[in-house]
Amino acid sequence: MARVLIVDDSPTETHVLSSILDKHGHEVLTAENGEAGIEVAKAEKPDLVLMDVVMPGLNGFQATRHLKKDPETSNIPVVIVTTKDQETDKIWGMRQGAKDYLTKPVQEGNLMKIINSVLEG
Repeated sequence: MARVLIVDDSPTETHVLSSILDKHGHEVLTAENGEAGIEVAKAEKPDLVLMDVVMPGLNGFQATRHLKKDPETSNIPVVIVTTKDQETDKIWGMRQGAKDYLTKPVQEGNLMKIINSVLEG
């Protein structure tokens, strides 16, 4: 299946997302903040990035913008997964280059539907 990079500073959220992805046969990579997420994305070239927004240092919006502007990583789709549920947040996330936007807590069915849709392209 796909290699999915989870960028989230919460070990609990990372565990929940990893468990869902594992169950569906995806390979999981993780990074605990925006800077590490960019490094892992450059080094590992995942098929998809699940990006939290609220993190110390580089936030998810900034990290998504960075990935989209870099020719090395610009073709990797990013799905923002966050507690920020305002319409303005969603619009801003999509403007940074995200393919989709999910709010936490994530429902497994929704997550898999979006991942499959983004991976199919």
